[in-house]
Amino acid sequence: MPTERPEDMSEKPPATKPPKSKIDFMGRRRARALVMQGLYQYQLLKNATENTTKNATANTTAATAEEIRLYLMDSPNYARCDEAYFDTLWRGVSSQYEALRNRFAPYVATERDTQTLSPVETAVLVLATWELSERLDIPYRIVLNEAIDLAKTYGGTDGHKFVNGVLDKLAVQCRADEIRVSGIRGQESGIRKTD
Repeated sequence: MPTERPEDMSEKPPATKPPKSKIDFMGRRRARALVMQGLYQYQLLKNATENTTKNATANTTAATAEEIRLYLMDSPNYARCDEAYFDTLWRGVSSQYEALRNRFAPYVATERDTQTLSPVETAVLVLATWELSERLDIPYRIVLNEAIDLAKTYGGTDGHKFVNGVLDKLAVQCRADEIRVSGIRGQESGIRKTD
């Protein structure tokens, strides 16, 4: 006589998936790329405006930033990005653009000044400086790694190395407590070093 097995023992419980993270990391990466592209446009338009009219006003700059934001929102890549993060990031970097440039300026090597940086390097540094300063919920290592990836993708041959060096120094100033808690200091920070 065959032994009958209770149904509940013969059936395996349904596999459960771990809960999906609420943060869309690829969406944020795409948002950063769009904002970086927008900052690139912003710099070129700002420079052109300053060269043609010496009286570029804050209203002109704000209007330009809003026009670029709307243009980026029409981009096919916008639908795939984290829209809320894009909006927060764009409004932060475009409204604080000069202050952010001034914040990383002391860490730019003496042979290069912030006026001679490539527009891509400047855009990446502005974006990462804002994230380091304003988004303490994002670990500094992620901010630096994302910035380095943007510089590798969109920048010149060794621009990512320069970006890494500036941000490594800035992180020590902006995130001293976070770095201290993790037991890391300065160049020993464990931040991904570039090739």
